[in-house]
Amino acid sequence: MKSAAPSNYASWSDAALLAAVQASDEKAYAEIYARYSFSLFSVAYGKLKSREVAEELVQDLFEKLWDKRRDTRIEQVKPYLFAALRYGVINHIRAEKVRTGYELFCRLHHPDTDPGTESTVAFNDLNEALAAGLQHLSEKAQEVFRLSRLEQYSIPEISARVNLSEKTVEYHLRKSLKLMRAYLRSFLLTAWPFLLFIR
Repeated sequence: MKSAAPSNYASWSDAALLAAVQASDEKAYAEIYARYSFSLFSVAYGKLKSREVAEELVQDLFEKLWDKRRDTRIEQVKPYLFAALRYGVINHIRAEKVRTGYELFCRLHHPDTDPGTESTVAFNDLNEALAAGLQHLSEKAQEVFRLSRLEQYSIPEISARVNLSEKTVEYHLRKSLKLMRAYLRSFLLTAWPFLLFIR
């Protein structure tokens, strides 16, 4: 449902726009996008040096803002957007290190083998090991781990999603990472690049 408020959104404060977005006002959402998307893109591009990836991160960020507009607790729009972007950039860099690290590992240890095939097998093995390891965690710790490491949500986003304080989310994440490291230790000894994945 769209807001019946006046349409001069450019003059609205961030707080007013956020309240309208939470009431499903698409024009207020478009104004927030217009107000901050280029600055967010500039920051992402400066960190990643890839126009395509920077655009994708910004689009994903605004999609999440709209999709979770009624569930996410946001006090100030600008700090929230830039913090969420920072987490997105960090997660992208981490994922790239895992991928390139494993490709290097394959080339060094199996120079005559197709690294694409080896990577597929290794990722399948890792997924199976992760699934088994997750069974050793509590239900809440499993959910926090999946949201953080597999779906790449930030701590504030997870806090809103699971209805726990950020400190409690951090506690569950630390505990789950410690247990998963121990469970996956033997696997990681033979696939060292994936250590980055659970740091």
